[in-house]
Parts: sequence; structure tokens; C-alpha cells
Amino acid sequence: MNMKFIKKLPTAEEVIKDIPLSQELSQVKKDKDKEIEKVFKGELDKFILIIGPCSADREDSVLDYIYRLAKVQEKVKDNLILIPRVYTNKPRTTGLGYKGMAHQPDPNKAPNIEEGIRAIRRLHLKALSETHMVTADEMLYPENYTYLADLLSYVAIGARSVEDQQHRLTVSGMDIPVGMKNPTSGDITVMLNSVVAAQNSHTFLYNGFEVETKGNPLCHTILRGAVDSYGRNIPNYHYENLLELAKAYEERKLANPAIIVDTNHSNSMKKFYEQPRIAKEVLFSRKWDSKLKKLIKGLMIESYIVEGSQDVNCHVYGKSITDPCLGWEDTEKLIYYIAENI
Repeated sequence: MNMKFIKKLPTAEEVIKDIPLSQELSQVKKDKDKEIEKVFKGELDKFILIIGPCSADREDSVLDYIYRLAKVQEKVKDNLILIPRVYTNKPRTTGLGYKGMAHQPDPNKAPNIEEGIRAIRRLHLKALSETHMVTADEMLYPENYTYLADLLSYVAIGARSVEDQQHRLTVSGMDIPVGMKNPTSGDITVMLNSVVAAQNSHTFLYNGFEVETKGNPLCHTILRGAVDSYGRNIPNYHYENLLELAKAYEERKLANPAIIVDTNHSNSMKKFYEQPRIAKEVLFSRKWDSKLKKLIKGLMIESYIVEGSQDVNCHVYGKSITDPCLGWEDTEKLIYYIAENI
């Protein structure tokens, strides 16, 4: 085997014991989880924004961003639920480059996965304890979820993971909303097959155990655009795309049908500054069609303190080192616009 075993990592139980979640904060999370669940079940007429940096690269600036978001949340609480993106695992198209805080708690130092696991747990816990905002993360590695299972309130499965069997089955054992992105090909059948798999029960191998799951009725779809065979970005947030997915949902008779629209990635043609325009178009489509109004539960927006992106060695505070993001000023304006126009 051409693989070097560096060291055995601590179990989730060991890490949680070292970095525990208090009963008080656990109740805060449960209360917020119930509110979010009601949105996905159609029992609460609020709109969800999963919003924040492309990747959580450093604790101080990510928490700074969440503090700002918490102040805005208080002003829009009657209409919106803001869930900060604290994405600590970063998928890479070629496998090269910064892979997120779980790999490198310091982007300028060598990978240290044990410290990375502790760093991401501390970050999610601080966000909850200091702002009472629950967080979202992307599940790049199904095995890592156990380190954060008591802290996360929303999970996304990326375009390159959505067809993976282990991701689908792991989601079937989760009790929070999980969004399945369409694959980079744009094939919504693949995305919907993932939702079907995740909403059903399974027996499988997970972290050295034979496990049985009950199925996750809160699993749903995320439209993020596609890439054609020539490498061109193909948006799929337009009215016709939304109606097509609505029809496919009806044919499959899935529990709690829901759509989240990702305003960046291929939907924005990799142009981060288009996100407000895309958000506004989705809101218009939602107003135009009563079926879409029920189906579209929220948006996913990439945003940080400073707009754009930078090289990992540039060290501009609050600026993305992966995909470019909206800056804070434009983000705040967009949130208020959405709150007034849902």
C-alpha cells in the first residue's frame, strides 16, 4: 500500500469531552433547530439564508463576520432565519490547494488534521455560544460529521459528493436539514436520487460499526448551476429551471419538498457580484408562482467582510482565500432587501 499512516486520530467522544457543549447551549440549538425544521415542513412562513464565507479560513475573522450577522438577524427575525456558513472542509476540483480548516487550522502551515478537528469544533461552538446563531457546514468527509453532530443545524452535500453512496447513507441517519446539490453536470435526476436515498432507512458500514438509520425527511435539493462538456457555466436558477424541478418533485412524491438556490458557483458564472441580481430574480419567480413560493425555502450566498478573494499568502483580514465573496456592505443591503421582498 502506497500510504503512510501518520497517527491515529482521537474519537469523536474524546474530542467532545475536551470541547463540550453545555446543556444550556444544547437547548438553544434545539429551539433553533425546531424553528428551521418548521420552515422545511411548511409549518412556518420564514425564509432561510445560508450565508457566509466560501471557506472558514481563520477563527477571528469568521467570528467577526458572524457577530455582524447576528446584529442583522435581530432586525430581520420576523421574516428571515440566517444560518452562518462555517465551511471547514473545502472540496477541490483537482485535489490541490487549501482544503479547509479541518486540514489546515493555519492556512500558512502544514496540514494537521488532529488540531484541525479540534479547531473546527471550537469555531462552531464559539459561534453558538457567543452569538446564539446555529451554523452550517459542508460534509466533505462523512466520517467527520460525528465530531460536529451536536453543533450543526444545516449540512450541504457538494456537487462532487452528491452521487457518493456513503454521503447519501450517512445523511439518512441525520436529523437536521441536509441539502443535496446538483452535480456539476447539472443532472437533477442524480440530485433527486440522492434525496430519495437519504430519506429512506439503510443498514451500512460507518466508522467501524454496522449501523441502521431511519431516513431523513428533511433532506432536500440545492440548485448551484452546472458546467457543460466545454467547461462553460450553465445557470439553473431561472424560472423554467425551478418549474422543472418542481415537476420532478411532484412525480417522486418526496417528503417535505424544498429547494435552496445557491446564488454563486456556476449560477453566477463565478462572478460573485452577480449574487444580489440572482437573489432578486429568484424572489420574483417565487412571488410569480404560488407553487414556487411554497417550494423555495431559501438561498445560499457566499459573503465575507471584504469582497473578492486573495492568495493564501496575502493576509487581508476577512477576505476569502478560496472563491470570491460579496463584501459586508453589499451583504447587509441584500439581506434587508430579501427581508422586505419575500
